[in-house]
Amino acid sequence: MSVFDKKRLPTTGFKLDGPRMCSGWYSDKYFSNIVAILSDLANQGYRFGGKCPDLSDVEVDLSQMDVGNSEVEMQFFTRRRPFAVVAGVDKALAILKLCSGYFDQNGQFINKADTIEVEAVHDGVQAPYEGETTRVFPVLKVRGRYVDFAMLETPVLGALSRGTRVATNVYEVLRAARGKPVLFFPARFDAHEVQAADGYAYRIAVELFNHTYGQSLGSFVSTDAQGDWWGGAGGGTVAHAAIACFLGDTAEAMMAFAATRPPEIPRIALVDFKNDSVGDSLQSAQRLFLKYAELVMSNRHEEAKRFKLFAVRLDTSGNVRDISLPPIGDKKLDCGVNPRLVMVVRQALDTAYEGWDLPFEFIGLAKTYCREIKIVVSGGFNPEKIQRFEELNTPVDIYGVGTYLLSNCDHCGTNTDFTADIVRVKVNGRWYPMAKVGRRACDNPHLETVRLAELP
Repeated sequence: MSVFDKKRLPTTGFKLDGPRMCSGWYSDKYFSNIVAILSDLANQGYRFGGKCPDLSDVEVDLSQMDVGNSEVEMQFFTRRRPFAVVAGVDKALAILKLCSGYFDQNGQFINKADTIEVEAVHDGVQAPYEGETTRVFPVLKVRGRYVDFAMLETPVLGALSRGTRVATNVYEVLRAARGKPVLFFPARFDAHEVQAADGYAYRIAVELFNHTYGQSLGSFVSTDAQGDWWGGAGGGTVAHAAIACFLGDTAEAMMAFAATRPPEIPRIALVDFKNDSVGDSLQSAQRLFLKYAELVMSNRHEEAKRFKLFAVRLDTSGNVRDISLPPIGDKKLDCGVNPRLVMVVRQALDTAYEGWDLPFEFIGLAKTYCREIKIVVSGGFNPEKIQRFEELNTPVDIYGVGTYLLSNCDHCGTNTDFTADIVRVKVNGRWYPMAKVGRRACDNPHLETVRLAELP
């Protein structure tokens, strides 16, 4: 499944649209053109009639080169700086396995994957960027008759670019969060068809972070589709719309949630509906605690678990000041989810039980209950914002991140686009360098031979 267990994802899991992919439906049109040109030349028996300055210093007869059936070596790499967390390799391999080949004169597709030589890294490998186009670290190399895989360059690049962009963004967020869990919240910001691939890229980044830093963070996605490729399941609690159904009473909504939903689902109260994060946090905590304490004191501990408030989530809009905060006059310090607001909510929760009229035997239980409530923050978080929170020792327990995880990182002066180049051609049975200016064949120690026919 990843670089750590050396297993590839099953080809069938990607649910590829094989017939249309083979026909070029998903490919930039100039690939259809080159395939048509080379196929026609092969049928005509055309032989090379031009000049090749790059091979002028070697003794090779180019006049017999069968251009239509040219065999080439192509390498794929990214230019994300300073490195990228690679994801999408297994999907790229599935594309090559199912769609390498050609259509014969009867329109039947002839699969030629068994003639394609492939080297690939595993998802989860870090690909460094050296800052120069002549030194790259390819994550995929393909050798074979060019017409058999030319049509696949576009979807292969797309799979690598998308997966690597998400995985790298997640990894940057995890590092900024210093080992705190990060909830994967970008499902609503893109088409549903990409959720499975995005959720898998997130999972790869979490695995790499755990492996690198000796952590054991879990993977938390919001939809079942995001967990499709790795066996995960979506999680979540109460949305703003649910609170609206309870006429804006967050505590009442949480009581209904707690009473009806399975106890293994964490109870997380969304507390910004009325722009009063402290007030709704305290009301939710008190309502749930009173029922929790009643059940504990009656030795109904399993039922009591339903009313354990796991966390409150702050999600205040970036242009709104929560009424819990006195204004300072600086939008960054007043509005949205900011360190001041988190600190105020934390202090209020830690001492909430002191304002409750409780029997003496409830006080110790209430103190523990309140101080164990975690704080989740969401709304416009990226590595820079998270780093600022962490530098201030803001008492955040969990970060929820959405939009940034899909971004192309333009703000950091780079992007995660992938490039594919032919770097060698075979002439009369021997391989010769052949690449556009500024590119050359490069190696990566993480590349491994892949036999497409043996993929699961």
